[in-house]
Amino acid sequence: MTRNEKAAGSLDAGKILRSIGDVVYEWRIGSDAIVWGSNAAARLGVANLAEISSGRSYAQHVQAETGQTRFDAVIKSGERDEGKGVPYQVQYAFTPAPGAQQLWIEDTGRWFAGADGLPARAHGVVRIISERHELERRLAMLAEFDALTGEYNRARLIELLGEALSNTVPLHSSFGFLLLAVDNLDRLNEGYGFDVADEVLAQVAKRVRRQLRSGDILGRHSGNKFGIILKNCSADELGVAAGRLLAAVREETIQTDAGPVAATVTMGGVIAPRHARSVSEILSRAHEALKSARQRRSGSFEAYRPSVEREALRRESARATDEIVAALNERRITLAFEPVVETHSRDIAFYEGLMRAQRADGRIFSNADIVPVAERLGLIRLLDHRVFELAIERLVASPDLRCSVNVSPASIVDPDWLVGFSALVGTYNGIAERLIIEITETTAIYNIDDTRSFVTRVKDLGCGIAIDDFGAGYTSFRNLRKLGVDIVKIDGAFVQNMTRSADDRAFVHTMIDLSRRLGLKTVAEWVQDEDTAHALEELGCNYLQGALIGLALPQEASELARTA
Repeated sequence: MTRNEKAAGSLDAGKILRSIGDVVYEWRIGSDAIVWGSNAAARLGVANLAEISSGRSYAQHVQAETGQTRFDAVIKSGERDEGKGVPYQVQYAFTPAPGAQQLWIEDTGRWFAGADGLPARAHGVVRIISERHELERRLAMLAEFDALTGEYNRARLIELLGEALSNTVPLHSSFGFLLLAVDNLDRLNEGYGFDVADEVLAQVAKRVRRQLRSGDILGRHSGNKFGIILKNCSADELGVAAGRLLAAVREETIQTDAGPVAATVTMGGVIAPRHARSVSEILSRAHEALKSARQRRSGSFEAYRPSVEREALRRESARATDEIVAALNERRITLAFEPVVETHSRDIAFYEGLMRAQRADGRIFSNADIVPVAERLGLIRLLDHRVFELAIERLVASPDLRCSVNVSPASIVDPDWLVGFSALVGTYNGIAERLIIEITETTAIYNIDDTRSFVTRVKDLGCGIAIDDFGAGYTSFRNLRKLGVDIVKIDGAFVQNMTRSADDRAFVHTMIDLSRRLGLKTVAEWVQDEDTAHALEELGCNYLQGALIGLALPQEASELARTA
């Protein structure tokens, strides 16, 4: 025998187990006697081992409802011992004495059959796992429940919504879903702090919970929103339940650490499967109803009602989405270039690149149709990115070309889009200096701070900035100075009639004069005849654009190069 083998043979398994806190035992099933290791009483907290010296007496300390017991695992196993014993492992709660703290036990062992094939003896190890069990319990809670309110979290709420739908459809019954939003939560955060706002959310959840029936389900859908599933609910009952919940929240102020706070909620609801036949439809239609209730009045309820016009718009949106995505994927987005000329010489100063989207049948989308739809559906940033890709391709192919391209308000306020644009422009040296970014005046009005940040980033890259359709809104020239734009494009609605309207001519004259004083170049849009062009030249306008100069054409880079 080697030295290692001798050392291994001398190990005391019981001593090792005792040293790590485990308790060994042997259960002699015929006599029901349990023989415990020497540390059993201390580890299990019993005053005398006689209290747990038999299977029956040990079982009196076990909370059977907390899990499968050792008796279940051995006597009721239903398995057969083939000569090597049958392993088992169970977890259960163990109470050492009345009023004592409960312990969680992991009981691992193996039982062996007697001559009759029935369990005759079992030996195993008992390990206290109270801390581990508590951690597992907390993790399980977090996986299913919201930590703040103790109600179901969003993921579990949606699962239960799906189950409710699956259970309701075969029975030809219905259930209600309410989407409840706590009003003015942002003001509570600002006025009292996030802790107080959290107190309000938790108290609202409690008030709502007290009003629900035993079978109803409450869950936190998102920051200030809760979802409520009302089992066996008709349309009339949905309204009654909503009224009861509205009253329960608003009738009394909520006591918080900062004092009493008044809270109200607004709700939207839908009956399923009558008005929604999938989970996504239930959620979206409840959101629609909530939005409608908010527009009408905070602290109110509105139920979803089918609308022919709304459904037609939804179908049209789905169709438009498919068409736009297909046009992007199939490279049917192109650029047409409209020349902008110097007023005096009529030499090409730069081109404006205008998006053209081709349908599958070869027809061209109207930009007036596609852009608003793309903005509404959140697709405009993809179109913007593709348009700039095409513009940069043309600039690379024609080193003398200068080009301007419009960017949408959604892209201006999207930092991720700007990162992608910066990477695109930075790929080629000298491209940025030949690229002019056009932003509309209305974008500058409503997002002055975001627009200023965007302009700063873009100008740092080397690009020029133009304000498009200037005069259509109410941007002051002081804001133009703040933004740091380079070019003002005068709205064509004022230009096209300036030779016939003294007011329009005076307006255009003022804009040109003020722009010149601020060191900004001016472009007159919609120039349709020579009389207008001459009038603009007299007023000192720098550039002309419109039907007189030339309409947008899908020219190749080589053709643009010859005219630039």
